[in-house]
Amino acid sequence: MTVLRSPYDGPILRLAVPSLGALIAEPLFLATDTALVGHLGAGPLAALGVASTVLQTALGLLIFLAYATTPLVARRLGAGDSRGALHAGIDGMWLAAGLGVVLAAVGWAAGPWLTGLFGAEPDVAAAAARYLRISCLGLPAMLVVVAATGLFRGLLDTRTPLVVAGVGFAANAGLNAALIYPAGLGLDGSAVGTVLAQTGMATACVAIAVRHARRGKVGLRPGRVGLLATARSGGWLFLRNLSMRIVLVATVVAATAHGTVALAATQAVFTVFGIAALGLDALAIAGQAMIGHALGAGDGTRARAVLTRLLQLAGVGGLALGLALAAVSGPLAAVFTSDGAVRAAIAVGLGVVALGLPVGGVVWALDGVLMGAGDNRYLALAGAINLVVTLPALLWLMRLPMSTTGAVAAIWLVFAVGYLVVRLVTLSTRARGRRWMVLGV
Repeated sequence: MTVLRSPYDGPILRLAVPSLGALIAEPLFLATDTALVGHLGAGPLAALGVASTVLQTALGLLIFLAYATTPLVARRLGAGDSRGALHAGIDGMWLAAGLGVVLAAVGWAAGPWLTGLFGAEPDVAAAAARYLRISCLGLPAMLVVVAATGLFRGLLDTRTPLVVAGVGFAANAGLNAALIYPAGLGLDGSAVGTVLAQTGMATACVAIAVRHARRGKVGLRPGRVGLLATARSGGWLFLRNLSMRIVLVATVVAATAHGTVALAATQAVFTVFGIAALGLDALAIAGQAMIGHALGAGDGTRARAVLTRLLQLAGVGGLALGLALAAVSGPLAAVFTSDGAVRAAIAVGLGVVALGLPVGGVVWALDGVLMGAGDNRYLALAGAINLVVTLPALLWLMRLPMSTTGAVAAIWLVFAVGYLVVRLVTLSTRARGRRWMVLGV
């Protein structure tokens, strides 16, 4: 049966399964922080929610360093230009390092102002600003890891990012546990531990990229053409990511308007949602590399077949994950906090997230296919449409008088169900046509 078996299952799973571990590394960093910090109390957990929203916004906006690099590398590899593929990846890493330094400086200077925008209580805002400033020191390393991951994926190697992410996660968990409690640094210790882990990961990625370059006899200096190609491809993705991040930030702001308990619960729900989303996004990563490779080789038929199979697998995977999350939403909430009110709100929020995961699986697969095809201009335009539809609903919820649990449920119904359905419409409309199937380098 086609639904159960396909000749593309092997290649997809060989790329997707290792990608799963690498993709969830960053949200697992955040999940570890959330679980450890959550037992310090609702205040530190809320502060982590504000600061991590700023950090995740920065990372989300610049994730194009991976998502633009992967198809650029894969297309050249598919066309038989392995040296050009390596050049594209090295240039992406240089761009990441430069952007990371600039962003770290801006984040350090503007940290108190950025965290103050959320309107949290003064002690929460102050703790969030301190966490954000420390975390900004790790941004250059974080972005280099993102770009290097794009290089490795484009070379059809998803195992290397998995190993780097696995070691980094273990180091992050150990460092944070030691610095938060035995060392007595509290919330600040969480930030310091994560920065150290990210620096180690970046060092490993650079060493591996240098080894690839030497084997392929490719220079390590940045090339103007490659930098411009990455920036041009990533520019549309930046706009697409900007619209998504506005919705994410608006979700947190809406929760903040309903008090510290709602904000703390939303932080925990976002953590689980991020892990689930990136788990399903593993198929999208496989799609980016395989679609880019197929189109670079001029094989449109293979690209269409990969698209079809990805959507089938994503739909089934989203349904299975949604059912599993619904079943464990109550016990999972207890992992993040011992506060009864926060725990109840988390459980409700996770139940709503479970409803949206089947749609989300298909949405993220479509995202990966269109990114792999380099159809980034359409993704940016679709993102603007999605924003216009969803943002007014979140702003409206800020003004509604509701209980804490009701507010969390309503906010996540808009984000985890409504927003994903709108994205499904805009992306599936494009995928049904052929304008995204541009063949060749």
